[in-house]
Amino acid sequence: MAHSDSEPAGEGGQGELAAYRLRRERELSSLYATARSLTVLGEVDEVLPSIVREAHELIGSDFVYLSLRDAGGALALSASAGTISSEFSSAHMPAGAGLGGWVIETRAPVWVSDYRHADGFHRDPVFDRLVSDEGLVALLGVPLLVGDRVIGVLFAADRTERPFEKDEVALLSAFADHAAIALNNARLYDESRVALQRLQDAYRVIEDQVATMERAAAVHEALTHVVLTGGGPGDIARSLVDHLEGVVTIRNRDDEVVATRTSGAATVGDDPRLERELLEEARRTGRCVHGEGADGTVLSVAAIQAGGSHLGSLSLRRRAVTESADVRMLERSAQITGLLALMRDARVEAEERVRGELLMELLSHPPLQPVHPALRDRALARGVDVDRLDVLVTADCPDRPTGDVVRELHASSTDLSGLAGEYLGRATMLLRADDPEAAVRTLHQRLRRRLGTPVLVVADRITGPDRAHSFTLAVRCLDVMRSLGETDRGATTRRYAMYGLVFDPRRSQELEGFITDSLGPLLDYDRRRSTDLVSTVAGYFAHSGNLSRTAHALHVHTNTLLKRLDRITALLGDDWRSADSALRLHLAVRLHQLRVVLDGPG
Repeated sequence: MAHSDSEPAGEGGQGELAAYRLRRERELSSLYATARSLTVLGEVDEVLPSIVREAHELIGSDFVYLSLRDAGGALALSASAGTISSEFSSAHMPAGAGLGGWVIETRAPVWVSDYRHADGFHRDPVFDRLVSDEGLVALLGVPLLVGDRVIGVLFAADRTERPFEKDEVALLSAFADHAAIALNNARLYDESRVALQRLQDAYRVIEDQVATMERAAAVHEALTHVVLTGGGPGDIARSLVDHLEGVVTIRNRDDEVVATRTSGAATVGDDPRLERELLEEARRTGRCVHGEGADGTVLSVAAIQAGGSHLGSLSLRRRAVTESADVRMLERSAQITGLLALMRDARVEAEERVRGELLMELLSHPPLQPVHPALRDRALARGVDVDRLDVLVTADCPDRPTGDVVRELHASSTDLSGLAGEYLGRATMLLRADDPEAAVRTLHQRLRRRLGTPVLVVADRITGPDRAHSFTLAVRCLDVMRSLGETDRGATTRRYAMYGLVFDPRRSQELEGFITDSLGPLLDYDRRRSTDLVSTVAGYFAHSGNLSRTAHALHVHTNTLLKRLDRITALLGDDWRSADSALRLHLAVRLHQLRVVLDGPG
């Protein structure tokens, strides 16, 4: 039978009273020492074993142990004194079972003199077997109370049958109260320590966030200053390395480096392969991407884009890990760089448009009328004196759009104090040059390098007020050069003066008279008979009079060629193959062919 109370044992005699007082004194002294140890926070792992050890010695039972409730309500041993097996010390009593379940339910002490035959509580077969294996007979359990909540049970056990006196129950209850206080203090201490740690962590996070915000604000202020003062990529790169450190590189839309800055402490290496891969990914995703190099450095690349157009990229290489705040700074800097690129492009396009308009007005201006003062002032505002523009240049590049060629001419026109634009579908420039030959060679080399493909450039010295005439000469000379097989050259019209009869419209009557005098009979015969005697003469001269090569080139039999040559002799006379006549006839044929290329069949 289980008991929740017991009668006091009888007292008799002076000796028994003295022993009783001595035992009480020991109990109070032990309780006082236990209570004093509770004043030291955070020593629960030492206090609880001390409690069960003192209780074991004072009560005199074979075994004392303390079990705490887990989250599911089961009891698990936390401290013990006395001999006990490892199997028993690791056992768990299910919620509501055994003597402990009764103690928890009643929140009061409960004891049994013989556990084997006791009743009144729910038994657990596993725990009953352990109790039997340990040889435990008498059991006393007292609750560990924190307020109205039972957090565990303190047990005293004997391996012989016996009752528990009121003093023993009270003493074990006092130890249980001390244990409950210790556990509650530990819980409060742990909660305070955790709260303090969280507070410290939160404070560090706040400090980091404040530092990050201050750094971001400084970067934003620096970038805003760059925008307001009309700065460029170099200023943005400098602002970033001042706050993030490392190496900052900015590339344009052609992936060419336009700015790079390094902080004083940066000692990072280079990894072209990783940079190319990240550049491709950044261009594809439009976001900031990261990669670690072979030397342990971290490379971060942000794409510079606007409206779906790729404007370049911004990269940061350093040894520190790129945090989310740094990523936002890089992406914001990339946006600012894109904004500056758009602003620069807008300014350049506006300036190119104005310069192109000035060029068109000058070339279409009536030769005999003076330049309007407003046009002159607009040109002077751009450092251009229209009265000093004495060379006209036109360029042709079949592999690139005319707009690309015009853009490169614009870039050069500023250095040459000239004007560039598109006129009648041609990339054209007006400039001042003492040596047109040197100027056209320099322009050709610059265009060839910038465009990356062959280009023809022709310059003509403007000798009068009619600038449009120089444009016509340059364009027609350029077409003559291409018909002669030229594809990559810079020259003046003077260099091709021998073909001046062809490309100078003012000499068209001279050209017509020369060709008529030299080729008139052949041209008339070809028109009337639909023959091709002029081409036969051209082939004959092109192959130095070799009949077999000429026949092969004309795709005719040698006999046919001989018949044609006889017809030519009949029309021009026997001396057409003499040295002087052949030279004049050869030149006339060549000029006629070039005229057909420029003006079409007559």
